[in-house]
Amino acid sequence: MFLVFPSPLAPETLMRALELLNYLGALDDNGELTELGAMMAEFPLDPQLAKMIIASTDYNCSNEILSITSVLSVPQVFIRPNESRQAADEAKMRFAHIDGDHLTLLNVYHAYKQNREDTQWCYDNFLNYRSLKSADNVRDQLSRIMDRFNLKRTSTDFSSKDYYTNIRKALVAGFFMQVAHLERSGHYLTVKDNQVVQLHPSTCLDHKPEWVLYNEFVLTSKNYIRTCTDIKGDWVLRIAPQYYDLSNFPQCEAKRILEKIGAKLELQQTQGLY
Repeated sequence: MFLVFPSPLAPETLMRALELLNYLGALDDNGELTELGAMMAEFPLDPQLAKMIIASTDYNCSNEILSITSVLSVPQVFIRPNESRQAADEAKMRFAHIDGDHLTLLNVYHAYKQNREDTQWCYDNFLNYRSLKSADNVRDQLSRIMDRFNLKRTSTDFSSKDYYTNIRKALVAGFFMQVAHLERSGHYLTVKDNQVVQLHPSTCLDHKPEWVLYNEFVLTSKNYIRTCTDIKGDWVLRIAPQYYDLSNFPQCEAKRILEKIGAKLELQQTQGLY
């Protein structure tokens, strides 16, 4: 009998993983688990999603982030049969949010609950009932973990102009390392490692925002970023200043723009406006 051991991680892969955990605040500079890291480890999620849930309490949108995280944690909720692609695409656009795919998924989940988890409603709207039911179960599990740590489940008033803004800021708190900037050439460049990428064709965004946060990097014949949301450049500087230490960034258009935004924020700070 031969025992098969998993291949060791490449040093570069390991370093990137440790770097991610450090920037998320899960590890300190000595590589020790922080209090935040210990809390994140209790969530059966990727580190970015765990950090996003915990941070959402600071933005008064933990209910919404719980729902988004749950839908992201299950198989694709949209169904697109070969024989009904146009109808499926039209159905998807009924849930589309102008600011992108994460909020579109939130719309789907809210509609699913408002329609009492009805299987026929899911079928009529080209939605995967099993995936949404699984998302419900995931949400219950994550809610119990939040309760264990006394993390409040709250929402910004839906009528407030900050309702969607707060959700997008909470997304940045987890995925600030997965941001791309629209260059003058019309292509997106991922921030810091300067990969040329395009928005995935499945996106609900009907425009090209200057800054986007993305959930996945998809490599096919082209480099795509999938599940994208429109964000603001100043948010990344405010929410993740350690990562966005621009002295460590390669020269690029995004760096120059962030430097200008940073200078403006510093001026506002000295004037007591921020």
